[in-house]
Amino acid sequence: MNIIKDKINEIETYLQELSQIIPSSFQNYKEEFKTRAACERYFEKIIESLVDLSFLIIKFFNLQMPEEDKQSFKILKDNKIISENLSEKLQNAKGMRNILAHEYGSVDNKIVFDSIKNDLIPDVREFIKNIKKLK
Repeated sequence: MNIIKDKINEIETYLQELSQIIPSSFQNYKEEFKTRAACERYFEKIIESLVDLSFLIIKFFNLQMPEEDKQSFKILKDNKIISENLSEKLQNAKGMRNILAHEYGSVDNKIVFDSIKNDLIPDVREFIKNIKKLK
């Protein structure tokens, strides 16, 4: 269980650092290239760590192993560890992480900013809260 706690601490550190650098407005986000790049990188790292954490939980509870990363959130939902709504949001965040990491097409800065500001941080905190309830 220590490895799970360590992964949670890592994610919480990333969240705190992201919260400190994300601009308050989209205009600032759009204009500040270094800040935007750092926010995108934290987005990637948080989602990668969240997937790692979901796999640790799946292994710990001996659940069905997913065929691909995104499915890990569905397996946690199917086993009543997270809600269906949160599972869908995290699957979508994983998809966005892939776009950011691999630059498929052009990245829509407004969507990324809104996602970080309004979804990523609260969704990840909810996920961690659910994981901390597990024994």
